[in-house]
Amino acid sequence: MFNIVLVEPVIPPNTGNIARTCAITGCKLHLVEPLGFSIESKYVKRAGLDYWSEVDLTVHRSLDDFFKFCSGHSFYLATTKSTNLYTNFNYRPNDFILFGCETKGLPERLLAQNPERCITLPMKSGLRSLNLSNAVAVVVYEAWRQNNFQIS
Repeated sequence: MFNIVLVEPVIPPNTGNIARTCAITGCKLHLVEPLGFSIESKYVKRAGLDYWSEVDLTVHRSLDDFFKFCSGHSFYLATTKSTNLYTNFNYRPNDFILFGCETKGLPERLLAQNPERCITLPMKSGLRSLNLSNAVAVVVYEAWRQNNFQIS
């Protein structure tokens, strides 16, 4: 299935909710350190409910370590700093979709180096962004829909 990557997440319930989305859809979850919480946090566990045992989770020490891990695979960068609509891309199983920290997004240099891989969700002008767990769900379900809701 798809690989959902959270880069330096800081809000435990968001990560828990995203873990639940990954469990339900068959996506793998990757967390890139530093994390703003312990994955043993009761808030992360509570948000993920009893789905944690169904989550294929990998923790990476840094963004550099993550990119060594996924070398050779397609990846997309979710950001509010793009005009490339997320629906204009063809997602394939094993693709990596990266989402940034709730307070600062993905690193600017990463976005600048990969503008053709940046995806965005449309939203009303003047507002900052959609909640991270909601944004992940929207993109995951679009990618899954494009693949006829097949779970590999």
